[in-house]
Amino acid sequence: MKKILVIGPSWVGDCMLMQPMLMRLKQRHPDCLIDVLAPSWTAALLRAIPEINETIINPFPHGALNIKGRYRLGVQLRSAQYDQAIVLPNSLKAALVPFFARIPQRTGFVGEMRYGWLNDARKLDKSVLPLMVERFAQLAEPRGGQIPHPLANPKLTVSAAQVDATLEKLGLTLDQPVAVFCPGAEYGPAKRWPVAYFAETAQRLHHLGYAIWLIGSAKDSEVAEKIVSLGNQTTRNLCGSTDLTDAIALLSCAQLVISNDSGLMHLAAALDRPMIALFGSSSPQFTPPLSPQAMVVRLDIACSPCFKRECPLGHFNCMNQLTPDRVWEKIGQIIKTSPA
Repeated sequence: MKKILVIGPSWVGDCMLMQPMLMRLKQRHPDCLIDVLAPSWTAALLRAIPEINETIINPFPHGALNIKGRYRLGVQLRSAQYDQAIVLPNSLKAALVPFFARIPQRTGFVGEMRYGWLNDARKLDKSVLPLMVERFAQLAEPRGGQIPHPLANPKLTVSAAQVDATLEKLGLTLDQPVAVFCPGAEYGPAKRWPVAYFAETAQRLHHLGYAIWLIGSAKDSEVAEKIVSLGNQTTRNLCGSTDLTDAIALLSCAQLVISNDSGLMHLAAALDRPMIALFGSSSPQFTPPLSPQAMVVRLDIACSPCFKRECPLGHFNCMNQLTPDRVWEKIGQIIKTSPA
């Protein structure tokens, strides 16, 4: 039985995009056990991915080298006797634990002085593999192998019991059709649709009979409160009130999701929820929502995507000019008819 340790990404959305690679490993090695080393804030998602045997918490803060700590963790993992490590982040530090764990095959892309630390280092051709999900999946193949096309999309399922428990915990019901808004984006403000636009769209959906739920981290609570204050008193601000398991359950209830390019966008896509995915500074050519139910909405302007945390030109046209009217036209294509 093959044992594989995957060094996972630090972002929730990227962890979701890792799943097709895990599926492919299971196709190639049906009896394999796959453990994932990843930060604690991704653990709830990783536990919901059926291909993963065990989640091992990566205790090191983002950006911290801590060679001694990584050595100690590697030594602890030697007893697991992994046959292969697949290192998804491109940093040197991500390759240290598998080396110290003496895992015989250490696979990843060339980058940041990783020769030696990785002994199965692959060169990445970005033109052949433009999508992050494809780049991850390539590492499940043998050297020189090709990923299958089309790749399977990420997929999450939620039990009725989990949905019921989450609704009861938060005092929510499904008496009305639900629209879930994800107004945050961890990377920075350049990925966020303006608060006033979310507020206007919430009002329009409310008039059609929708319940509006705002979900995100505690960092998004202030933004969500502004949406509520702009004429949306019946809208529920749940930002900071949910853990990742709750968020997945709430997203599964939605007849419509409106989201910035964020981790929650990728979770909604994996749940196959009808969704408007709003792109400004980032690119759907790299990390699109992988679902036939998702509709990407963006403006084709010269400065987008810039991949910056804040607008380097100061005008934020990629989002400011993506008006509620433009988005409402796309929403109409999803909801088609007003709910009863």
